[in-house]
Amino acid sequence: MAARGKSRQRVEPSFDEGYGYDEEELRLDEDDRIIGSHAGKRASKVKGRPAASRRAKKAARARRSFAPLRRLVYWCIVLGIWAGIGVGGLVLYYGAQMPAASTWSIPDRPPNIKIVSTDGSVIANRGATGGEALSLEEMSPFIPQAVMAIEDRRFYMHFGVDPLGLTRAFVNNLTGQPIQGGSTITQQLAKNLFLSPERTFERKIQEVLLAFWLEHKFSKDQILAMYLNRVFFGSNAYGVEAASRRYFNKSAREVNLGEAALLAGLLKAPSRLSPARDPEAAEERAQVVLHAMQEEGYITEDEIKSAMSQPPAKARSYWSGAEHYAADMVMDEVTKLLGEVKLDIVVETTIDLSLERKAEEVLTTALDGDGAKQNASQAALVSMDATGAIRALVGGKDYAQSQFNRAVTAKRQPGSAFKPFVYAAALEAGIRPDSIRSDAPVRIGKWTPENYDQKYRGDVTVSSALAQSLNTIAAQLVMEVGPEEVVSLAHRMGIEQEMQPNASIALGTSEVPLVELTAAYAPLMNGGYKATPHIVRRILDTDGNVLHESSYDNPPRVLSEAVVATMNGMLTRAVQDGTGKAARLEDWQVAGKTGTTQSFRDALFVGYTSIMTTGIWFGNDDGTSMKKVTGGGLPAKAWKEYMSEALAGYSPTPLFGSHGSYELPPAATEPAQEPTTIGDIISGVFHGGSGRDRYPDAPAAPTQDQAFPPDDIAPRDYREYRGPYDDHAAAPVPPADIGGGPVPPAEIGVAGGRYEPRQTTLYDLIMGQ
Repeated sequence: MAARGKSRQRVEPSFDEGYGYDEEELRLDEDDRIIGSHAGKRASKVKGRPAASRRAKKAARARRSFAPLRRLVYWCIVLGIWAGIGVGGLVLYYGAQMPAASTWSIPDRPPNIKIVSTDGSVIANRGATGGEALSLEEMSPFIPQAVMAIEDRRFYMHFGVDPLGLTRAFVNNLTGQPIQGGSTITQQLAKNLFLSPERTFERKIQEVLLAFWLEHKFSKDQILAMYLNRVFFGSNAYGVEAASRRYFNKSAREVNLGEAALLAGLLKAPSRLSPARDPEAAEERAQVVLHAMQEEGYITEDEIKSAMSQPPAKARSYWSGAEHYAADMVMDEVTKLLGEVKLDIVVETTIDLSLERKAEEVLTTALDGDGAKQNASQAALVSMDATGAIRALVGGKDYAQSQFNRAVTAKRQPGSAFKPFVYAAALEAGIRPDSIRSDAPVRIGKWTPENYDQKYRGDVTVSSALAQSLNTIAAQLVMEVGPEEVVSLAHRMGIEQEMQPNASIALGTSEVPLVELTAAYAPLMNGGYKATPHIVRRILDTDGNVLHESSYDNPPRVLSEAVVATMNGMLTRAVQDGTGKAARLEDWQVAGKTGTTQSFRDALFVGYTSIMTTGIWFGNDDGTSMKKVTGGGLPAKAWKEYMSEALAGYSPTPLFGSHGSYELPPAATEPAQEPTTIGDIISGVFHGGSGRDRYPDAPAAPTQDQAFPPDDIAPRDYREYRGPYDDHAAAPVPPADIGGGPVPPAEIGVAGGRYEPRQTTLYDLIMGQ
């Protein structure tokens, strides 16, 4: 029990200093301890405890400092997984809303209509795109390089979506240097082809899916070509060809480095950066593109310097140039011939582009010069060959300011330019060039026509009356022949507009388009055959297959040879010593007629040589009067200047009938003339007045054989045409100075001598002579 009561406290021996032992002298081995090695180990642990504790504390502190980062990484991974699941779900959802991929197809590019001139030069491209599609090999190599450098540098490396590009775009946006967007060219093409421009998450997902499909379906070159031929470049130009012609007036095949950089720069903001709107901004953006091209190794520093040294592009504010009036007419004709155009086509026209530009230059110069002084603000021109093929057409002063075609659409009074149809109808009725009529005041109903100078010349020949454009004689002839006959002949010769068959038609009061009036003169030039005005020669598809070909090889005869020959002589005199003197050409025989409407609202000259017929009109759109502009003024002068250029390279040849081998139908009985009395003089009314409001009935129309002899004269093509008389071996060649020499007789082509009546004097009237 005592033992149990003992304390369990272990008593360790102690050594006092008094015993003489040094504590350093005492050593105990592990074997001396009762507990042996276990005690040693425990002692070792006790001895090393402070160092281990410090390490643990240090590790704990480190764990505590990195805990937020570990938690951030952890949650980022978690959120990333959930985000991936969410995006995947959205992709699956929106992808399910799209049609099956097997039904996807590239929508057809809107058809382009390429309009070319006689020499193959492009006049215009029409259609929704404004230009034809080109392959990469056809377009300038600078264009795809510039576009890739600024829009998608890794185009040939990515699979439709470029993660590096997206990252680079994100960083550039943060740093304020947005060199290029994050969307690839494939994504942009997918958006342009299939999607709306709205910015939504759904559209972006669909864009990515479509980009993957495009990359799987087409090669990189095909994708790039489709993109360049469809992307919007501003100013209603879709595709590089349309943009190149819009801004540089050249094909994308011919674009240089600086121009390619400008086009590529437009893709960022086509409307804002358009050189037609802000040339400086467009040029600055082009320089950014050039440096991007250098960074990608497409060009060198020297090439950049060379491109920057070139003058900046000066784009037109709108499609400009008179050729666009012709292009508008082409589009109207193509629609009538083919209906709706559903594929790319090439329209070969009859337009001679050099003549087109000369015509525009002549009219612009006239309007800016004398036209401005005489209050003439607009002009129009139509020029055609013997078949009616239109070689030049100008519908107004400036297409960019007004697209209204005054040569085709506008209907204006022709004035005295209509008189040739009156006189041709009179010739068919048996009236001769040397028939006498009295130039005196005439009253027809309540209408009393007056001459331009308000003077009267007494008895004159019909030929002289046409040359001097006497209104009183024309009115008499209309009533003798019959207004219906005059209208019928005008329709037969080419005027399609409805006209009122009344006496005033003698002075050209019925409105007609300039193109129809000009075409109606062409039969006088080609020997009496109808000249149907046309501007389309052939229509082909892009493979060269002919879809339509115009043929005017066998036109109907509308005037007899004798009438044509006689009219040519009379209208030649109208130019030589009549109202059209300003239109005379050196070495060429010219025939034509002036026209001036009431209050000088319209002034015209329509004239022709053996090669070409041209009509020119001056006036104002609002019908305001010009300052005494007559057909023998501005129009005749402009006609001479244009025709001098149009006839360059041709050998001068006379008009049809100059050899005088044709006979007119038998002469009609001349209407009886009442003697002029003192009462007529006092009342101011000569023959046709004094209550004489009616004229004899029009004589019977000539027989079919008289009016239409056999069709033995074939028309020639424009570049070969020299007049039907060339087939006559005995046809004389006029002297080199024809046009400036003696005036041919008024009764050319008719047997008999020349008759020159003297003027009726007041003495003659008093004496009753």
